[in-house]
Amino acid sequence: MADLDKLRRAAGGQATEMVRRLGTLVAAESPPGAVRLLHDCADLLDTWGSEVLGRPARRIIRDGLPHLLWPAVDQRVLLLGHYDTVWPAGTVTDWPFTASGPIATGPGVCDMKGGIVQLLGALALLPDPSRVGLLLTCDEESGSPTSRQLIEQQAGRSAAVLVGEPSSEDGGLKVARKGGSVYRITVRGRAAHAGVEPHRGVNAAVELAHQVLAVRSLAADGTTVTPTVLHGGAMTNQVPESAEFSVDVRAWTRDELHRVDRMIRALPARLAGATLDVDGGVNRYPLPESVAVPLLEVAQRVGRRMGLPPLVGVRAPGASDANFTGSMGIPTLDGLGVVGGGSHARSEWADLSQMSDRTALLAAMMIDILDDHRLSALSTARDHAPTG
Repeated sequence: MADLDKLRRAAGGQATEMVRRLGTLVAAESPPGAVRLLHDCADLLDTWGSEVLGRPARRIIRDGLPHLLWPAVDQRVLLLGHYDTVWPAGTVTDWPFTASGPIATGPGVCDMKGGIVQLLGALALLPDPSRVGLLLTCDEESGSPTSRQLIEQQAGRSAAVLVGEPSSEDGGLKVARKGGSVYRITVRGRAAHAGVEPHRGVNAAVELAHQVLAVRSLAADGTTVTPTVLHGGAMTNQVPESAEFSVDVRAWTRDELHRVDRMIRALPARLAGATLDVDGGVNRYPLPESVAVPLLEVAQRVGRRMGLPPLVGVRAPGASDANFTGSMGIPTLDGLGVVGGGSHARSEWADLSQMSDRTALLAAMMIDILDDHRLSALSTARDHAPTG
């Protein structure tokens, strides 16, 4: 085990540089699907990551989107993060990175550019990062459609996955996450003149209203089923012949995701002559707590030795790319990024005063995991973990 006091002091010595890097990274806007901006942000991260790892990144482009991978030949640990944010281009113009005392704000400062800065800082503390892989994707906020295969392939080469998403606001590490499904339900009716003969039409907007209420009724204790984006109609004087809406589903178990999936696909039309088309399905299975516990114990052990406040595991209703790796049965711990909150909102914040300690924690965890004895224990946990 490394000299943890020395490790913590070294991380503290990076504090000013980490804040500077965070400001630079927040200013490098990276909205979903904005190919040019994503490549510009990838250029910045490519430089930083290659410098700290001592090896070049592979830029893997899928549908024009650049994912950055630094694979290790003998990959024991995978550090996983994403650099896309939910914020549209130009957001930094009226909401730039701002540090006021220990609190920083700005688009993506918490989710999860602060976490990326900490991942890189932790790698810089390692005496030998040759067995650690780093993967930074750019489509997590869109559901990871082009990066999922890459994430799963790299996780399959690793004994453990450490994810740089933010912790809970009180510093809890994320040991379980809900799985999620996304649907688009299209209603088809029949157009008619809204004033002269509405009775000859089949109103897709009315059918949509019935279906929105029907979908909401599928929610259960711990399972949310939420209608989100709605569209319908073309003219104010025409009975709508088509309409559609999207549905977001979150659940703690795969059985619940499957239950809701079956019921959504079995929804009957309410109006004579209306039809329904259902697209979509399960996007991510839950992150099961069983795959996170071995790594939480590592974090708690090194955290105690470093003199950090007690670390606890929390269950998070939101999903992340940790869902993919955890549902494969690979030991996965999430929430190793910044202590912060307000993700996806103008209230987004990160606690700068805890960045160096969290960076030291992550580095100490990697050193501990890279010990062969620890890897053996983690591999046993992986063999007995659920796969979905």
